[in-house]
Amino acid sequence: MSRMLTVVLFFLLLAAGTLSAAEKAKVKGLLITGGCCHDYEKQKVIISEGFSQRFSIAWDIVHANSDRNTKVDVYNSKDWAKGYDLVVHNECYGGVTDVDWVQNIVNGHIANKIPALFVHCSAHSYRHAKTDEWRKLLGVKSMRHEKGGRVLNVTNKEKTNPIMKHFPESWKTPNGELYVIENIWPTVKPLATAYGEDTKTNHLVMWTNEYQNVKVFATTLGHHNETMQASEWLETVSRGALWTLGLLEKDGRVKKGYEGTGITKFSFEKEATGEPTPAKAKSD
Repeated sequence: MSRMLTVVLFFLLLAAGTLSAAEKAKVKGLLITGGCCHDYEKQKVIISEGFSQRFSIAWDIVHANSDRNTKVDVYNSKDWAKGYDLVVHNECYGGVTDVDWVQNIVNGHIANKIPALFVHCSAHSYRHAKTDEWRKLLGVKSMRHEKGGRVLNVTNKEKTNPIMKHFPESWKTPNGELYVIENIWPTVKPLATAYGEDTKTNHLVMWTNEYQNVKVFATTLGHHNETMQASEWLETVSRGALWTLGLLEKDGRVKKGYEGTGITKFSFEKEATGEPTPAKAKSD
């Protein structure tokens, strides 16, 4: 076999392998991330790779500016969500106050009936805009958080819900930052709570919502990478995503034919040399 033919065959096989991998991804996801105060470089890997390991999803990722006043370019289009099966919001843009622009984000979900998944600071994004539309989609209002760096004791409030079936009765997060929930819309179904030491009350930390026929899963847990990397977080949030997509079985498993690639280390862990430094233990 000639050298040229060998090279051609190699690239044909490589292309075939790429096509095969693309065909296996049955769900198309968009991850919007960026903003202040969090390690979004690694978190976008934790979410995208973590979900893909658990169910069949391919990603487009928009990692925007770190300035809290940033208006993410992708949202400028009226049809920004069109073509996706799921949009994951892991953004932190609390300084944006443009009402029409925020309304356009929500309309993108409603007009195209695209499910939404909200992580941590997305609950604080756009909170100073003079509209409740983002909060109605999210299902709650939160304007502040308690002192960070505390272990949070998370309580499972819906053990029979397929999303929560494999979540323990109680789970202590490796680290935490508890959001103070000021209002909960009646369309919300609580899944888990955590007690606030500062406010002396329980606050919602996981829930589902439905707004204008858009299915939503949300969690305020996820400030720290070590929390997001915990199987309790990733497994549950992935099942929340599957619920929004109608791909979650009653026993909490992914619908047959939508299995992921299998659990393995994240790419940044494989690239690291030596043993990872354990997270410093936090007080209860």
